[in-house]
Amino acid sequence: MIGLLLVLIASPQATEELFITSEHPRLLLNSRRLKLLRRERVRESIRWQQFQTLMTGGVPMPEPGFANALYYRITDDAEAGRRAVEWALGPQTDLRQLAIVFDWCQPLLNDNQSAVIAARLRAGLDSATGARDLPAVRSAVMAAIALAGHNPDAERLLNELIRKKWQEDLAPKLGVQPVPFPLQETYALYELIHIIRDNTGVDLRDSARAFFKTFPAYHMLAHYPASYPAGENDFRIPVSGTGKEPDLRRASLSRAAELSMVAYDTNAIESQFVQGWLINDRFLMRGPFGAPYELLWANPYQPGLSYFHMPLVFHDPATGRLILRSSWEEDAQWFGHLEGWTQLFENGRIVKVRSRTKQPPVRMGEAMVVFAGNGLRFRGGSGNGSEVFVVGLTPSQEYEIEMDDREMFEQTADAGGILSLSISKGAATGVRIREVAPPHQSPKNRP
Repeated sequence: MIGLLLVLIASPQATEELFITSEHPRLLLNSRRLKLLRRERVRESIRWQQFQTLMTGGVPMPEPGFANALYYRITDDAEAGRRAVEWALGPQTDLRQLAIVFDWCQPLLNDNQSAVIAARLRAGLDSATGARDLPAVRSAVMAAIALAGHNPDAERLLNELIRKKWQEDLAPKLGVQPVPFPLQETYALYELIHIIRDNTGVDLRDSARAFFKTFPAYHMLAHYPASYPAGENDFRIPVSGTGKEPDLRRASLSRAAELSMVAYDTNAIESQFVQGWLINDRFLMRGPFGAPYELLWANPYQPGLSYFHMPLVFHDPATGRLILRSSWEEDAQWFGHLEGWTQLFENGRIVKVRSRTKQPPVRMGEAMVVFAGNGLRFRGGSGNGSEVFVVGLTPSQEYEIEMDDREMFEQTADAGGILSLSISKGAATGVRIREVAPPHQSPKNRP
């Protein structure tokens, strides 16, 4: 049973409080998902077999509390549950896993064990009050929900977290520049919105519908085209401004985030494209870190749409993010201007680009990227593409634009310093751009 006096927690004007009265388990394992997981065991699906092999084979699990508690909930294997409890009673500080063990293993906890873990969760909540990153906020919310009914402060702290961290901090910044969380925190975001909806019926996406509408497509495009072969399975590698070797744990959580996107809204057309992206068994996570997430979130019975029909260009003027691919094949070119950096991926290599320096234009299909460092005079259209993005301009600056056979017009660069221009196909069109000068000043960059 779910108790809720709040209609829209996402509304800044909401003053009612949340009351958690649902039974354990409350975190991630709603009745529908638990039923699906147990059905996967009965059917001996490939995901279940892989997870079972790891758990019964004594393979060290990177997240033992999470993995053993999940195995216990699916199989009712009390020994696995006791291993999870023993882990939680040890010198552990991972608040998320502690909350999961406390929530999922309630039937196995005696009064003393429950009190010890509850005290650790309460202490973790105190230390998380100043947290700003999404994983810490997510973990604190999980702890508060798990503690509801066991600690008199849990619901008060939950409401404070949602009000201060979501309503007042994160939600107002979604869809504006800069985006208030890096890509690698996406999985934490989706765990957060899952547990809030499961326990309150509130959809946190209501506070930023436009952002969440386009986010699945953005997340898919924010991976380099070439896959990465690892020992257990292949990975799609999420983009990174560091240019370092692929982080396979981050790649695992990126896939887990997409699996949880589909689980959150299975009927959305965006989710069906993501599902089409996920169902290739090459990328099914088989390793000790990824396998529990793969089993927890995947729904192999959910139909998917071919992502080859997805657009190859993503441009969000509000946040100043731009991504282009030449195709959905693994040998495609890729260009990204996001999170404060600009990169080109081609021939299996990441090339860092300084958009304000002289760089050759990048052409991908009918789109072209022109860099401000080359000067603001170029030719577009025809074979050069009909959609032109000028990158490296001053964010929110007004520009005068002249095109052959068209009257001059003004346009404002977006939050990332990008102008998006549509040029009719046909003969190549000359384009000239200059800043709109303040009154009594000469324009800059006049060709």
